[in-house]
Amino acid sequence: MIGVSEKLDGIEPFDPERMAGRILGMGDIIALVEKATEVIDEEEALSATKKMQSGKFDLEDFLKQMKQIKKLGPLENLIKMLPGAKKMGLNNINIDPKQMAHVEAIILSMTPKERKNPDIIKASRKTRIAKGCGLSVQEVNKLLTQFEQMKKMMKQMASGNFKMPF
Repeated sequence: MIGVSEKLDGIEPFDPERMAGRILGMGDIIALVEKATEVIDEEEALSATKKMQSGKFDLEDFLKQMKQIKKLGPLENLIKMLPGAKKMGLNNINIDPKQMAHVEAIILSMTPKERKNPDIIKASRKTRIAKGCGLSVQEVNKLLTQFEQMKKMMKQMASGNFKMPF
């Protein structure tokens, strides 16, 4: 057995090939897949994939995906398991769990109607959402902008026209 984090759930069987891959920066895709199959609900993931491909992905779906990703553990650890992450410069990424909590708080401060159709969120609704989650209107705007960019990227990926931004 080997400890991969400071918590009790960070104990996993020792496999020399996997460990060598991690040390050499080649990732550990097998461990990532194993972890994902333990945590992620397959039916929900398929449903979300279909919605992404059809362009009907909304903030409600985004929130569900975020909660499932949170169950996988710290995102930094997941990124380290990806092959080639070091070459792409992803090995030094720090994702603040507070930021994820802020995103969740913003979405939970919205009405179900706003989550299903973010286009209806105008200035007065943004102010109410910001007050409801204890953050600024700029934070709400930032989330909505990032969500729209993500939706656009998903549509491009589904149609096969996706080009990496870097």
